[in-house]
Amino acid sequence: MSDAGFPAQQQDPPGLTERMDPRPDHGEKSYRGNARLDGMVALVTGGDSGIGRAVALAYAREGADVAFTYQPGERADADATVGLVEAAHRRPLAIEADLRERATVDDVVHRTIETFGRIDVLVNNAGYQMARDEGLEEMSDDRIDRTFKTNLYALLWLVRASVPHLRASKGSIINNTSIQAYEPSTSLIDYAATKAAINNMTVNLAAELGPDGIRVNAVAPGPIWTPLQPATQPPEKLEQFGSDTPLGRAGQPAEVAPAFVFLASPTEAGYVSGTVLGVTGGKPVF
Repeated sequence: MSDAGFPAQQQDPPGLTERMDPRPDHGEKSYRGNARLDGMVALVTGGDSGIGRAVALAYAREGADVAFTYQPGERADADATVGLVEAAHRRPLAIEADLRERATVDDVVHRTIETFGRIDVLVNNAGYQMARDEGLEEMSDDRIDRTFKTNLYALLWLVRASVPHLRASKGSIINNTSIQAYEPSTSLIDYAATKAAINNMTVNLAAELGPDGIRVNAVAPGPIWTPLQPATQPPEKLEQFGSDTPLGRAGQPAEVAPAFVFLASPTEAGYVSGTVLGVTGGKPVF
């Protein structure tokens, strides 16, 4: 695990794992599966790197086949995730997709069903953030549109398209929210607002879909060392990244994935719905 802070570094969005110093830990050497998701199918958005890759790896080692989306330009990271799923002797499906387009979202679900025949777990992990140093008056419409479409529109579109299949499997939905929903940073005003909205959607969807046997929960990570950080933060901020948590350091993707495994497991979390599970290094999520 890392100590507080990382070497100053910067990438163009969305960022690539290979260029990070140090490389994030996705659980490649540490995660051990126990067949908790044996025979299931998961669809993970943004599964090429960071938390999404760690979740895909953990799900595969727990016995699930994994479909996941990635953005154009992230093929190298997507190939690495494919390799991890295959090494666990499960079937991967990597789908290049811009989730800001509704027809593309529908196609992602269609391709997953076409390949695997079912969806048991939908993980809405993909998200967009960009720290800003300009004033509120200078925020562009393009930035606002990209943040809200990636973080909120895509989530609702994916849930809408997946519900018939989740109803058939009595499956579950797990949304990736953030500590920003509880302790918002002014530099991430648009991103933080979408994460607060995801909390609300999680509870609302749990109420609506519960009668169908579909559980809906969320995980709220704190500062986690992923490609999103050097791609969206000023280099000097990374030198103190995570130091403001009670545990005094940032987390690794491998430390977040077990929360997604727990919430996906019908035996361990069969009566858990409408909740947000914090993985924040000690920051409160209530």
